[in-house]
Amino acid sequence: MTAQRAPRPPLPGRRRDRTRIEQMVRVDHAGEYGAVAIYQGQRAVFGQLPHKARIAAQLEEMEADEQHHLDTFDRLIFEHDARPTALAPVWDVAGHALGAVTALMGEKAAHACTEAVETVIERHYAGQVAELKAMGEDELAELFEKFRLEEIEHRDLAVGEGAKEAPGYALLSRAIQAGCRIAIRVSERV
Repeated sequence: MTAQRAPRPPLPGRRRDRTRIEQMVRVDHAGEYGAVAIYQGQRAVFGQLPHKARIAAQLEEMEADEQHHLDTFDRLIFEHDARPTALAPVWDVAGHALGAVTALMGEKAAHACTEAVETVIERHYAGQVAELKAMGEDELAELFEKFRLEEIEHRDLAVGEGAKEAPGYALLSRAIQAGCRIAIRVSERV
């Protein structure tokens, strides 16, 4: 009779969780899709007004960053065999509407929207970076960290442009942040 080998103890840290990585890629793809739509909605308003050229240019730059993130997540969806969210059409309409409405409320409200969204997204990315590092997914963690830092730049620009001076800022910010958190939870699964 041969002696049975004792099972190996688990290694420290979490192992790669393919399902969780697929969730991350799906939800981040949806989030970047929504961010592009928000900026497009805001630019649809400000872009028509010559005296709003400065904010339109700022929004165009931030939209380009988000489009780069979206293009990267398009690639990651394929590489990780993750399915995109089925709610993309909803996020498209909701993002354009949120962008247009906050732009119609004025520059500070548009910046308050950016500040609220980027605050949630920055924290979301930070949590994902920690998870990915624990799984040993350093390359993906590094990419997400790069995107997190770009989201912080957008948030800081919005704050510097008077986001917190928007009429009804506290209510507007809380509502947008709550909507973002709900969209994250739903997009992870649907």
